[in-house]
Amino acid sequence: MIDESFSPGTNVLAGKLVKIIETRADEIAMTWYREIKNSYYLPGFSHLTEDQALRMATNVYRKLSYWLLPESDHEVKQSYEQFGASMYHKGFRLEEVIMTLILIKRYLWLHLLEEGVMTTNLEIYQALDLNNKVVLYFDRAIYFGLIGYREAREKDLSTAAVD
Repeated sequence: MIDESFSPGTNVLAGKLVKIIETRADEIAMTWYREIKNSYYLPGFSHLTEDQALRMATNVYRKLSYWLLPESDHEVKQSYEQFGASMYHKGFRLEEVIMTLILIKRYLWLHLLEEGVMTTNLEIYQALDLNNKVVLYFDRAIYFGLIGYREAREKDLSTAAVD
């Protein structure tokens, strides 16, 4: 059973991650964007401007930062159902929704490792705990994103069938 309770005081590394997100979300998003803009896995991004793509990534990072402090499943559900629906309406394929969130998560962790914030045994232990929480967040984001995508698609199909 996963312990989903969380208090920032119990994991100093979570506080560091929140601080990094607050101060470097744009930089992390830009690193992510440089890697994905011509990705074979994410052709839908060729239809977005750089600003639109960066805004998408920074929004995900900022929501994670918010969620790490006062956890709220409702916020994750609502935010990512809207995210999935938005991706559908922008013409992204379903697998691109998943890959987008996976790569946003990956570049966050790469940046965290680059920062060198995990040097002591305690920080490494806290990193494992934090990793579990971040993975849980992104798993929920993917799940609810897919629900939003599916619901938007079903609505489009039912509207088309009526016409």
